[in-house]
Amino acid sequence: MTRNKWRAYCRLMRIDKPIGTLLLLWPTYWALWIATKGMPDLHIGLVFTLGVFFMRAAGCCINDFADRKFDGYVERTKSRPLPSGDVTEKESKILFATLILISFALVLTLNKMTIALSVVGLALAWIYPFVKRVSHLPQVVLGAAYGWSIPMAFSAVSESLPLECWLLFFANIIWSVIYDTQYAMVDRNDDLKIGVKSTAVLFGRFDKLIIGILQFIMLGILVLVGGIANLGEYIIGQYCWQQHYSFISRN
Repeated sequence: MTRNKWRAYCRLMRIDKPIGTLLLLWPTYWALWIATKGMPDLHIGLVFTLGVFFMRAAGCCINDFADRKFDGYVERTKSRPLPSGDVTEKESKILFATLILISFALVLTLNKMTIALSVVGLALAWIYPFVKRVSHLPQVVLGAAYGWSIPMAFSAVSESLPLECWLLFFANIIWSVIYDTQYAMVDRNDDLKIGVKSTAVLFGRFDKLIIGILQFIMLGILVLVGGIANLGEYIIGQYCWQQHYSFISRN
């Protein structure tokens, strides 16, 4: 296999753009931290860290496969490996299957409840890329797919799904809608031309207002989760630090 082919595979898996992995990883760590009361097990932490990396890569493969006939018409995506011909459809499917098998092998080291939940996670990852064909809410499905590691983390630790688990999951869905709507706003004109749906298209000229409202709701849910988990002082400290950092950045 040539070096250029390896580079194309890395681009398909977005290894050159790790921000997407972090967007999955942070909510996973939130869940592990709360579920274990700040003392996550090394094995579980390693499984979820590696699992996030491989599942995000798999998600990128299936997303680009689903969008292969549209990406060539969008300025931002026309140079991706599939529309540019650097990776074939068959290669993308083989890579997706390989990454899924590796991820599932990791999950098999956890308890049965977590293994069962992983099947739902796989279904969400598979469905998301195709939702934009029929609904303006693919970002909601993306949030569910990205956040499914939250109930999996709680089940891996305690084999239970308490209230704070689902509140955290819901907050993550809102967060995903926020950042992916902003991301989709860049492609809105192209999406309107080719008929691809998104929350950016749905929100239209009210996009910034709705994003602001969603940010407020998300913050409220996270404060509620912090209260349930007895993290009141910690949340206040984090908020003060963030405001201080924001002030320094502006000035």
